[in-house]
Amino acid sequence: MSVIDLRILEKLDDSDQEKVAYFLRLLLKQSKYRKLEKEIYRRREEIKEGNSLTHDEIWKEMNV
Repeated sequence: MSVIDLRILEKLDDSDQEKVAYFLRLLLKQSKYRKLEKEIYRRREEIKEGNSLTHDEIWKEMNV
């Protein structure tokens, strides 16, 4: 958001600022979960194709 937009938000009533903040939080959550959902889907495809490590393979790679 630009500086000018922030100045406009600061001039809003407190209740209106809270409304803007509420919708902003909703948007940020959607973006966050959309990215996570894509990652989960990609990982599931890797597992189906056998492109994942087993628990034992991970420990062997870490030399633990």
